[in-house]
Amino acid sequence: MEPTLYLFFDGTCFEAMSRYADVLGGEVRDVTRNADAPDAESRMPGGDELVMNMRVRLGRTTIMASDAPAGMYQPPQGVRVQIAPGSRAEFDRVFAALSDGARSIDMAPARTFWAERFAMFTDRYGTPWMLNFQGADRSAEAA
Repeated sequence: MEPTLYLFFDGTCFEAMSRYADVLGGEVRDVTRNADAPDAESRMPGGDELVMNMRVRLGRTTIMASDAPAGMYQPPQGVRVQIAPGSRAEFDRVFAALSDGARSIDMAPARTFWAERFAMFTDRYGTPWMLNFQGADRSAEAA
């Protein structure tokens, strides 16, 4: 059994999830919009373009998401999406792409006692991220 992340957005689901797939080398698998609902009772409140459900595959992980109906969106609290880039260059690329227009940079990229590079931020779509690159000098300690 593997957990699946499910994210909610304030009307930006398709843009955000497509961006994540692009930046992280994933693939958009399914998109169901409000307009796809078979009848009015099956729709969520809001316009035709709202995403009812979307699925993105990132390696072995699936992230699912939807737009929250008008007035029901709440920013995520107490959770972050954690990514472990495989190199310093990849860390820098992912950080630059996902933090562009960020709502907040909670910890700018820096060395920590556990990692060569670590950062925390909330992107322009409201998703809180944590990036961690252990680095070669940390790999020997973990073994």
